[in-house]
Amino acid sequence: RAEVYAGASRTASARRATGLLPCIPALVGPRHPAYGLTVLLILVTMVSMKSPRKPVRHAPTKYKVGQEIVYPLQGVGHVNAIEEKPFRDKKLLYYIIYLEVSDMTVMVPVGKADELGIRAIVGKKESQKALRLIAEEFEPIPADWKLRYQMNLDLLKKGSILDIANVVRALYHRSRIKELPILERKLYDSALKLLIDEISFSLDKSKDDVEELVFAKLKVNAK
Repeated sequence: RAEVYAGASRTASARRATGLLPCIPALVGPRHPAYGLTVLLILVTMVSMKSPRKPVRHAPTKYKVGQEIVYPLQGVGHVNAIEEKPFRDKKLLYYIIYLEVSDMTVMVPVGKADELGIRAIVGKKESQKALRLIAEEFEPIPADWKLRYQMNLDLLKKGSILDIANVVRALYHRSRIKELPILERKLYDSALKLLIDEISFSLDKSKDDVEELVFAKLKVNAK
């Protein structure tokens, strides 16, 4: 019994020396084979309980809160927030993006943004280049609307403003020759909306003014 109390006294002294308060009584004496292991387990447990978890630090994000971006096939979006969300056994950063054209808010993993083709709004120089492109003469496109649809869909997936302008120009002139099938008409409307929205943000003009400008350019080579 004296041996047990002596062990408890020594254990308490060891705890005070390391700045740790005792949390459980010693159950074995210093000569007991399990004494060293018991003390070690107590100290490790107490240190782990006192050590705060370090917050996960993420690399700076490519896009900032409040920035407008282009999400291919979805439209121009506004980054409302950048938040950490649980995913399986870890946490990931997400862009919280509001898409005006569909009135939806979507969550996009920051690490997947480039893979999905998300990009920043182009500068004025690129917008002017797109406006010049839709005023140029256009090459004939396939008469088979299914083939034509797939070609234009692939261009929209690429997502550059020049690809979008190409789709708008091709389908605008095709629609003047023959009415577009429903799916192709929807594709044209989406491309036109996206082009107008992006140029509006890029040139800091109203959407009505940009729409008028776009159609004026398209009519230059209209037949």
